[in-house]
Amino acid sequence: MSKKIILTGDRPTGRLHVGHYVGSLKERVRLQNSGQFDEIYIMIADAQALTDNAEHPEKVRQNILQVALDYLACGLDPEKATIFIQSMVPELTELTFYYMNLVTVSRVQRNPTVKAEIQMRNFEASIPVGFFCYPISQAADITAFRATAVPVGEDQMPMIEQCKEIVHKFNSVYGETLTDPKIVLPDNQACLRLPGIDGKMSKSLGNCIYLSDEADDIRKKVMSMFTDPNHLRVEDPGQVEGNPVFIYLDAFSRPEHFAEFLPEYQNLDELKAHYSRGGLGDVKVKKFLNNVLQAELAPIRERRKMWESRIEDVYDLLRVGSEKARETAASTLHDVHHAMKIDYFDDSNLLK
Repeated sequence: MSKKIILTGDRPTGRLHVGHYVGSLKERVRLQNSGQFDEIYIMIADAQALTDNAEHPEKVRQNILQVALDYLACGLDPEKATIFIQSMVPELTELTFYYMNLVTVSRVQRNPTVKAEIQMRNFEASIPVGFFCYPISQAADITAFRATAVPVGEDQMPMIEQCKEIVHKFNSVYGETLTDPKIVLPDNQACLRLPGIDGKMSKSLGNCIYLSDEADDIRKKVMSMFTDPNHLRVEDPGQVEGNPVFIYLDAFSRPEHFAEFLPEYQNLDELKAHYSRGGLGDVKVKKFLNNVLQAELAPIRERRKMWESRIEDVYDLLRVGSEKARETAASTLHDVHHAMKIDYFDDSNLLK
């Protein structure tokens, strides 16, 4: 029976926030502990981060350990998952180079994720080629580890589609070599796109709640969150749809939180109904959200502090993880060379 393998990761351009947690980290930990998978690879995508931070490599370098700490704090276990640094696996670059020949420029330009990212970064005509090609690089990452499942947010679906196209094209040209991956989306719809505390999607500094934030910072950010601008008095009916406080409650709150922090309501539906008909103030809802977030994030923050005191161990597990990841990628690259008949010096292949 073929192995079940996960590959997923994050760009180290900053500490991870609650959007990362509900969008992917929590699900990764669940999958890791489910026992359904034979191998799990978690990549700190520094090479990909350099595609739009080439002039500021220190920003990427500084955040590698921060992201690793966030991973460990959330419960990713180096005994069960291989955590590694992308640039320490040069085989990924070589695979990218071969895959580039199987994809047209117009196909990459049509990729909705690439389009959105180019617009967001105001690249227009000055797109670095590396950034432009990152769907191809991502396909190299996924196929190098023969991933059968890729847990990502909804916004990454076009990337997986492009990866699947590259797999099919390679296999049809060179013979069955690469593994076709499946996308795994979070179950909770609210987890797919969590807004910043101002209700907008951009997670600029100060506009998001970091996993490493202290309790007081979380409380201040929650109490300053945008709500329904027309909900001026407690008795006014309030808008739940698109209200950041309720989007966060959708993502985080569970029935047991109501029992503990807000027993006059059975569940979130009752709270929403009261807010919608009027008679429920924003402060009360925010205080509840703060309690929910504190309950969820306190153990993560404590685990992070524990790992911060063992930073040498974090360094070592990244080094060991990167060596293991490189072995796996090298094995795939060997098969790719063979399929493409560019393994010239294996068994005097060039002479045959």
